[in-house]
Amino acid sequence: MNIAHLVGKCNLVSNSSSYSCNIVRYLLEILLIFTRIYVTLVPAQKESGGIMYRKITEYLLKWKSGPYRKPLILQGARQVGKTYSILEFGREHYDNVAYLNFETSPTLIKTFEESIEPAFLIPILSRLANQTIIKEKTLIVFDEVQLCERALTSLKYFCENAPEYHIIVAGNLLGVAVNREQFSFPVGKVDIKPLYPMDMEEFLLACGEKDLVLQIKQCFTNDTPMPTALHEAALSYYRQYLVVGGMPDCVNKYLETKDHILVRHTQNMILASYLNDMSKYNNTNEIKKTRLVYDNITVQLSRKNTKFQYKLIKKGARAAEFENAIEWLCLSGIVSRIYRAQNIKKPLANYRDIDSFKVYVSDIGLLCAKKEIVPEDVLYLSSDLNDFKGGMVENYVCNQLTSNDYTNYYWESDRGAEVDFVIQRDGRIIPIEVKSADNTKAKSLKIYMDMHKPEYAIKISTKNFGFEDSKKTIPLYAVFCI
Repeated sequence: MNIAHLVGKCNLVSNSSSYSCNIVRYLLEILLIFTRIYVTLVPAQKESGGIMYRKITEYLLKWKSGPYRKPLILQGARQVGKTYSILEFGREHYDNVAYLNFETSPTLIKTFEESIEPAFLIPILSRLANQTIIKEKTLIVFDEVQLCERALTSLKYFCENAPEYHIIVAGNLLGVAVNREQFSFPVGKVDIKPLYPMDMEEFLLACGEKDLVLQIKQCFTNDTPMPTALHEAALSYYRQYLVVGGMPDCVNKYLETKDHILVRHTQNMILASYLNDMSKYNNTNEIKKTRLVYDNITVQLSRKNTKFQYKLIKKGARAAEFENAIEWLCLSGIVSRIYRAQNIKKPLANYRDIDSFKVYVSDIGLLCAKKEIVPEDVLYLSSDLNDFKGGMVENYVCNQLTSNDYTNYYWESDRGAEVDFVIQRDGRIIPIEVKSADNTKAKSLKIYMDMHKPEYAIKISTKNFGFEDSKKTIPLYAVFCI
């Protein structure tokens, strides 16, 4: 018997003067109101993805049902949410999950030292995970796999001899590990997918703004302005995102407490773990160089010309001295590097200038923490940030484009005109000009368009959506739509 039916029963006898019956009826009516509120809100929260909704789930679903599925390696920097995303996916879409962590289980490493044949491994893995492993029904998860080379090698044999087992592998600094010469990496026998910090769309969904996301996407598609109130609200969320960033733990802390001090503490702990990794998983001779490069990135981004310059690291610095350090940071997922495109021709990768590049931090919140930016200066557009604002916004845009799997480049003319980003989108080469405010005058973009005649260009700023003179205007909060 449901609550509404009970309320009806009480109403039938409400003509009586029974005091206790009236009290019961009133209590049931209150309970009915709260039940309806709960039923209304909970599905909406689940539909929006909840606080930790990750778009990687869509990729994992395609991987699971794909006819050519191979063991999957999920790569990404520390704390981007790899383990959480995998386990949530496993709980939702498999009968059970066999989770195996190489950091917490020394016995696990010894097992792979004995044999890497699936027939030998499956019964033992089942026992160690305390889960019955069933073909097609169980998700097998290897976590912190960078600590066991033979576990990575075993993926080749799972692919060849036991493809019916579903395996996802995760670990920190996997990009670094698999590029070591001693690793026998299963080339061609695995699928590889990078995971990045939460982008602006995921942040908005975590904030419960599903309707706002839908409105942004609609305006992006139709090149129609957002209503002013919604535009201002989205810009406010964008500035908040600059401070919080997309590291799931930081987003979680912000949504739970709205305490920027706690968020900054969490960011500093992540930065400290990165420094620890530079010492733990790096060549002894490269540790100091790697830290020097990483500490210098904020200096590079504070300059008008954000092209990476070795001389800013230290006096007399040369590429030969620091190129390995930069490569380590890129492979670890801590930073990303974009090259200058020497020619605007397809494929752009053929025309990259390996001596001219920019380096961006993988998460905008960590960049602000590393620079010790006061949150209020970002939230309230302080003029104190004028020198850093351009590089900060470039970093944000780079993060959003990278999350959408674009390979980013930038363009520079012989006379110094520069376009911030150049991407290949829907088979077209598209230039992107970025402005930190609503001043969208872009002489460099005009020079580019006169020279290369793109089908259209993109201008990113605080201005509302629009399309004019072959230029698509996109607000900064909507870069995730590109």
